[in-house]
Order: sequence, then structure tokens, then C-alpha cells
Amino acid sequence: MIVFDLDGTLIDSRQDLCNSVNAALLNFGLKPLPDAMIAGYIGDGAAMLIRRALTIPGELPPGQELDEGLFNEAFAFFLTYYRAHKLDYTTVYPGVMDSLEALKTLPDGQQRPMAVLTNKPVGPARAICDGLGLSEYFFSIYGGDSFQTKKPDPMGLMTLMGEAGVTAEQTLMVGDSDVDIRTARNAGVWTMGCSFGLAPETLHEAEPDVVVDQASAWAAALGVGAAAVEMPIRG
Repeated sequence: MIVFDLDGTLIDSRQDLCNSVNAALLNFGLKPLPDAMIAGYIGDGAAMLIRRALTIPGELPPGQELDEGLFNEAFAFFLTYYRAHKLDYTTVYPGVMDSLEALKTLPDGQQRPMAVLTNKPVGPARAICDGLGLSEYFFSIYGGDSFQTKKPDPMGLMTLMGEAGVTAEQTLMVGDSDVDIRTARNAGVWTMGCSFGLAPETLHEAEPDVVVDQASAWAAALGVGAAAVEMPIRG
């Protein structure tokens, strides 16, 4: 089984996420943030994204905590805005569709189980996959609100393994950040890092089993035709 992260792995959603965060900040009379700064906050779910945007260094006086009322209102505004604008600029990364097509079938003709596990809320995640033609490749798409915990907790990944009837040795997690790699490590599965994503600096620190520079390299890195994911032995 291959389990993919969504933002920064399958899709380039940076601009829509940044625009939605800044729309929320502006709505409450706060200064917009640079896109590069917001992009660095992505990966731990929508709530953490907004919490980080509201507590950037220098914005709150020393010792003052974020007002939870402001957070709740800003978070609600962000979700509403993002649901309406989630596909304004979001695209599938080059090479993703061809790679998914190459990976979907095993040598014996059976379908290789593939799924999405993201910290993005599951509603927008599934709507984006539907809108971009990705959903047909996955037997399941789970989001940050699908379980009691988010990545890097392994609950979602373990659930997918159970649904697919596969072992840890037969499972690969593909993602662009340390969150994905830590999730995989916590579940005991193989890891592939995508250096073209949103958080390559954290990815390299996490030391995935394999790193690729473009989505078109997924199939070659795995060896299309293998009945199970075969990765180099970890050192």
C-alpha cells in the first residue's frame, strides 16, 4: 500500500492556503503575512495554521496568550473562506497523474491499494481530490478531523493498513515534511520524501528512506512491477 500526504505532495495548494489565511487576518484588522511565512506554518492541520498565524513573533506582548475567542472566530472565517476558494489556484504537481496511473496496478492485474492521509480537514481534502481528478486512485481519503488525533500520531495510518489488509513492511508513506516521516516511523512503515513540497527543510532533517525531487520519479524509485513496496534496508 502507498499512502500519500496531500498538500505539498500531491497538490500545490500554497497560494490558496496563504490567501485564505491572509483573508482571515485582514477580516479581523490584522496585518497580512508573507506567503513564505505562512507556507512554513502548513502541515499540522488548519487549526494550528491559524494559531501560528495569529501568534507570530512580535505580534503579542511578552507573556500574553492568544485570545481564544479571536482564534475561534478567525478559524471559522478561514474554514468558510477556504472552502469557497480551495481550487482558485491549487493544482496537481507535474508528474503526479502519470505516476499514480503507473503505480495503481500490480503485476498480477490487481489494484495496488493507495490512499491519502492529510492533516487538512477531510471535507476540503476530498472535495479537492474530486475536483482535480485524484479521488479515483484512492480507496480512502482521511483528514485531520477523521480521527481523534492527527499526524504524526499513527492512528490514521494504522487504520488504513487495517482496511487494506497489509503489513508495515508492505506500506509506504509519501510526504513532503517531517510530520509525514514521523507518522511513518511511528507506524513502522517505509518512507519517501518529496523535496519539491512545502517543507523540504524539515523533510531532510527527518531523513526519509528515499527522497525524490519530482513526482514523476515515484514509480522509478519504487520499481514498477514489484508486487510489494521494496525499499533499501534502513541503516
